[in-house]
Amino acid sequence: MQYRNFGRTGVKISPLSLGGWTFGDRTSAEDAYRMVAHAIEAGINCFDTANIYQRGVSEEILGEAICRSGRRESLFLSTKLRGRMNDLDPNAQGLSRKHIIAACEASLRRLKTDYIDLYQAHRQATDTAVDEMLRAFDDLIRAGKVRYVGTSTFAAWQIVDALWASKEHHLHRFVSEQPPYSILDRRIERELIPMAQSYGLAILPWSPLAGGMLTGKYQSKGTVPGDSRLNDEKSNAAKLLKQKTGDETAVKVIEALLPIANDKGCTLGQLSLAWCVHQPGITSPIMGPRNLEQLQDNLRALDIAITPEDCRRVDAIVAPGSVTIPYYDSDFGPNRYHW
Repeated sequence: MQYRNFGRTGVKISPLSLGGWTFGDRTSAEDAYRMVAHAIEAGINCFDTANIYQRGVSEEILGEAICRSGRRESLFLSTKLRGRMNDLDPNAQGLSRKHIIAACEASLRRLKTDYIDLYQAHRQATDTAVDEMLRAFDDLIRAGKVRYVGTSTFAAWQIVDALWASKEHHLHRFVSEQPPYSILDRRIERELIPMAQSYGLAILPWSPLAGGMLTGKYQSKGTVPGDSRLNDEKSNAAKLLKQKTGDETAVKVIEALLPIANDKGCTLGQLSLAWCVHQPGITSPIMGPRNLEQLQDNLRALDIAITPEDCRRVDAIVAPGSVTIPYYDSDFGPNRYHW
């Protein structure tokens, strides 16, 4: 395992991370324990979740899995906050000081740990001043409850605005960004990645397989497997992908990528993960396997070498900075207009 620099922090993390988005939903607790144990044995040291995933259940399962491993100090544990955690309390969401402090205390309990390595703002909150958010994060770092802070799915200008505020007010700054990124959605190459390289931020892409599209199993309308995440009615991203499943352009892209995977003796999913791992500015793509078999398949991507010729072939199919399927769209922040 060749570990990578986590931005400019000096911390070393694995070139792939394991995400807990499915833990407690499409992945049972026992399956998740096995997956985390296998990932650690394979050399993965970076694990990501969020308090909103099953409203804390994912954090509880990941925390228990890490406790069982006995390896907490050697692992890099990240979680996120912003989503609504209580239907009755209007303040149980967002990035206010009140919610940030309360959410961190709750995540620490669920994760069974004294500190969170990376605490991330899970989308921007336009109703909260950036210095209000940053001061709360800064207090958590000074209290030893958080080591580093980062963002997830922020636009480049929003991160730069936060970096300026950190410098202006002498606060700890964001050290990473977690954006959607895959062969089918390369929008972050326009501004986000160059910005991150300029300011020394780590990039931890989520959905490097575009919600499973890049496994090759969604190639035409009416062929969505019953157990796939595209059938998750709770996911807005799934709804967006489902609308695009069978789109002629997407099908042509997937069909054009298959010969590259065949030439390299790997699956389309492994090629897509390996491609993401080797892109400039990328630190550690986050895998989202549903079971141990899928995790083992994903990990084989680390054995695949991506050559300049491979990159040229992919670029000829999907141009740098372009988007075939916008896995994530929003009314603000990093949508197709801002990236």
